[in-house]
Amino acid sequence: MAGDGSVDASRAAAARLAEAVGLAGAIGLVVVHSAVLPLRARRPSTLLGSGQVEDQREAIAREDVAVVVVDAQLSPVQQRNLERGWNCKVIDRTGLILDIFGERAVTREGALQVELAHLDYQRSRLVRSWTHLERQRGGFGFLGGPGETQIEADRRLIGERIVRLRQELEQVRRTRALHRGARRRVPFPVVALVGYTNAGKSTLFNAMTGAGVVARDQLFATLDPTMRGIRLPSGRRAILSDTVGFISELPTELIAAFRATLEEVASADVILHVRDAAHPDSAAQRADVLGVLGGMVADGVLDADWPSRAIEVLNKADLLGGCDEVPARNGAIAVSALTGEGLAALAAAIDVRIAAGMELADYTLPPDDGARLAWLYRHGEVLQRHDDDRGVHLTVRLAPADRARFERPAKP
Repeated sequence: MAGDGSVDASRAAAARLAEAVGLAGAIGLVVVHSAVLPLRARRPSTLLGSGQVEDQREAIAREDVAVVVVDAQLSPVQQRNLERGWNCKVIDRTGLILDIFGERAVTREGALQVELAHLDYQRSRLVRSWTHLERQRGGFGFLGGPGETQIEADRRLIGERIVRLRQELEQVRRTRALHRGARRRVPFPVVALVGYTNAGKSTLFNAMTGAGVVARDQLFATLDPTMRGIRLPSGRRAILSDTVGFISELPTELIAAFRATLEEVASADVILHVRDAAHPDSAAQRADVLGVLGGMVADGVLDADWPSRAIEVLNKADLLGGCDEVPARNGAIAVSALTGEGLAALAAAIDVRIAAGMELADYTLPPDDGARLAWLYRHGEVLQRHDDDRGVHLTVRLAPADRARFERPAKP
């Protein structure tokens, strides 16, 4: 495995290499050799210098390596030349992440998104295929015109499949929008977990909801969004959403393909940015997540004031001696999803953040209007209540949409 130590100067080379080893292990590869190779200049033909290529060729032959992972983005030409030089299969960071997503996607939506990303990636790399792709074949109408080469036909078929996948994904997005609309009519506030892969989001999700979502010490253990209801200290109910983890240099194909998944974050009332406080590269991981969210703002997927809805959660405090030992700034909350320490404070903070977006309203209801009274208790937070001969007097905290619904005149 070759680790490119120059890809991101803000990250320690050792941390980048450790992450690459973890990514390889996530799809079952057994790493028998790894190295950090500093780049003085990027070679158009092989990325690496000729001496580096030769040194690694000897190590690869000695260890009988079948697959080499280069933790950088390779052009099709660089990938082909390295395979010839090392006499084994070579995949880059993008290809490795796509393989992980291909293995882990469970829902139909996830499978469609992964297939689309794979095809986008493969379309630019058909030049790597074997010599049979250079043969020409006669046209039979449905197989292509006269003289169409195999590689041209493959590109055409991939293009047609991509068009169909995008149509299917658009339907998935419409369905998800309908589901979100249905939740808004319930409605419960949505709390979305975001963060770097393996930051402990699924463990935190399970700890807060009692769910049995897969939570392993493994990169990208969760790919498909999962949602469960939670009860907050005020008695208010909310929906907690676990999402796919971010990673540095997330392939552009996946950013586009997983837009429907990220839209769950865009519609959330509260965003929990979960960080692995014990990770040596925690600050760089934070920057990566903020970078992806910033890109969503630029694309118009996420509103620019999302930080006002966000809470930073410093997870894995147990590895640092407990929550009191974790320096928390700017409203960040230290927790241990594994031991449960700090979860009560986190739930209270979520409650406060949701309440900040709600409005106070005073109502007087007739004593016999039990249905509307029950509705206010279900959808709002009753702060004061006083009953007398004139009716039931309430001070209620409501979301703006709920207040509008409650005050909307009844249809005749």
